[in-house]
Amino acid sequence: MSGITAASAESQEELAFEGALRPKSLDEFVGQRKVRGQLDLLLKAAALQERTPDHILMAGPPGLGKTTLAMIVAHESGRPLRMSSGPAIQHAGDLAAVLSSLVPGEVLFIDEIHRMARSAEEMLYLAMEDFRIDVMVGKGAGATSIPLDLAPFTLVGATTRAGLLPNPLRDRFGFTAHLEFYEKDELEQVLIRAAHLLELDIDRSALREIAGRSRGTPRIANRLLRRVRDYALVHRTTDGMAAVQGALDLYDVDELGLDRLDRAVVETMLTRFDGGPVGLNTLAVSVGEESETIESVVEPFLVRVGLVTRSPRGRIATPQAWRHFDMTPGQAGLAQPGLFDDADDTD
Repeated sequence: MSGITAASAESQEELAFEGALRPKSLDEFVGQRKVRGQLDLLLKAAALQERTPDHILMAGPPGLGKTTLAMIVAHESGRPLRMSSGPAIQHAGDLAAVLSSLVPGEVLFIDEIHRMARSAEEMLYLAMEDFRIDVMVGKGAGATSIPLDLAPFTLVGATTRAGLLPNPLRDRFGFTAHLEFYEKDELEQVLIRAAHLLELDIDRSALREIAGRSRGTPRIANRLLRRVRDYALVHRTTDGMAAVQGALDLYDVDELGLDRLDRAVVETMLTRFDGGPVGLNTLAVSVGEESETIESVVEPFLVRVGLVTRSPRGRIATPQAWRHFDMTPGQAGLAQPGLFDDADDTD
């Protein structure tokens, strides 16, 4: 029988673990086959023409590899990498300071680029096209604009909300990579690589079980694998599947990948509202969470796996949700459908 063993790691090695798991090249990167091919062509063409690669926009849900791909772009093109984030750039001056300090050919990565200040976004227009910015000096009628030339650079922007980017900024990217959720087989390959780096000897059936509960997201898969490793160490077990079942049960991750909050939302819809429809605000109050958390964190996955649908009257649990929770309509409904719909939150 396959076993599971783990070598004890120094605290320094643990701190460097996250970086060690990141692939260093496109060949090491698992999944996103189409995006990898597109990036490979873009980088090779830039190298042959001895120019900086076009600006790149990475769009997709969290945890799919946008930051890792930005690091790979810098590594594969042999360029230095500068990292920042949209929330950290709240004034045009913040961006001007970053841009003016770039060295020729540097890759500038801005995570959550849609959260930059509008004044900084407008400054990027000229910087991306002409490698130049206009710096305002003085105030009022005496203010003057001084043009400042920039070193050629490649901007790699990452966003989970591409629709929030203004069209003039989005159109200035030479290539937009749309990252998709991973298939179970791809996640299994991600876990095989991570298990090797973790020095885990774990059977494939256990890795497939983790992959099936990882919500199509490599970041979640790697996180769950670490929890399985911790469980195996603490409980001194060499049974891979037992460690997976024990760890994921302990951390409330079920067969579909639902966590505690996911289940609370669906169970509330089933037991208190007989499956809905129910408005977002009412649902949020019922589970004791903010409506923004339900809408942006919980709901997208529930809709994607087919447990919840959205209608003009509110959220509705699907027949698959009733089956997953082993319940039938009308079994525990405490509210009539439609009574608790929120007129202002049926989007």
